[in-house]
Amino acid sequence: MPLHPQAEALRRQRAAAGTPPLYTRTLAEARAADLAEIRAAAGNPEPVGSVAELTVDGPGGPLPLRVYRPAGEAAEQLPLLIYLFGGGWVLGSLDTGDAICRRLTNAVGCVTVSVGYRLAPEHPFPAAVHDVLAAADRVVAHAADLGADPGRIAVGGDSAGGNLAAALTLLARERGGPALRHQLLVYPNTDHAADTPSVREHDDPLLFNRRSVAWYWGHYLADPADGAHPLASPLRAPSLAGLPPATVITAEYDPLRDEGELYAEALRAAGVPVELRRYDGMPHGFFAMSGVLDDGRAAQQYAADRLREALR
Repeated sequence: MPLHPQAEALRRQRAAAGTPPLYTRTLAEARAADLAEIRAAAGNPEPVGSVAELTVDGPGGPLPLRVYRPAGEAAEQLPLLIYLFGGGWVLGSLDTGDAICRRLTNAVGCVTVSVGYRLAPEHPFPAAVHDVLAAADRVVAHAADLGADPGRIAVGGDSAGGNLAAALTLLARERGGPALRHQLLVYPNTDHAADTPSVREHDDPLLFNRRSVAWYWGHYLADPADGAHPLASPLRAPSLAGLPPATVITAEYDPLRDEGELYAEALRAAGVPVELRRYDGMPHGFFAMSGVLDDGRAAQQYAADRLREALR
């Protein structure tokens, strides 16, 4: 279908403003612009019961975490969601995922822990993967201190965060923990060398496009050969058997669409329960645009419903 009218309106606003693509800016400019755009499109962040800033020891030094709890007193420990923000491993911060984490915390009724992993190119692959694993280990070990149930844990993320969530499930399977009940993968990167129809089709400079994808990968990988590693490209893992059940969300106007859907198919072929939902007419990033895109809000609710069911 054509680009959704609400998404088309955003595209026209960018054209009228002469907004340059993020990949044409310096890192500092791109990081600031990305956060500003996300905040503008996310709407008013929902209030939650509490938000706490914590720090744990990471492999490269102190690792910041942001912990969200819903309002009200729970008679029992709440389920736990580890959430990983997007931004191509290059952009993004705890603030980038703030509105999403607030919405999921309330809609799922869970404790959500957002992980401030290190960014490339200052810290290329696999630094972010190591940070995510270290954070998950520490959060699970101290789940009771957070009022969370260590037996009901999910991991989720959007875009590069979805890639890192998938990598975490591979590591958790290999190491025998942490035990994860579900994985939420929102338009994830799954293959560094993807040459799919969706990559080839999407070249609009006013939207996230194939040049964007190449720019992010170019910063994330110190050596292009690292892209073959399953922790960088989960679709290349020799086996996906035994991974937690998954919810995969994709967008029609997204160069990552096909590799996200191929990953869902590969999970299903490996015996992993998967529910895949594509949002037609939507561009990459729509999940974070719940303040201006109805389907962004609908996708967040769908994700919350899936997580709530998985973490009962």
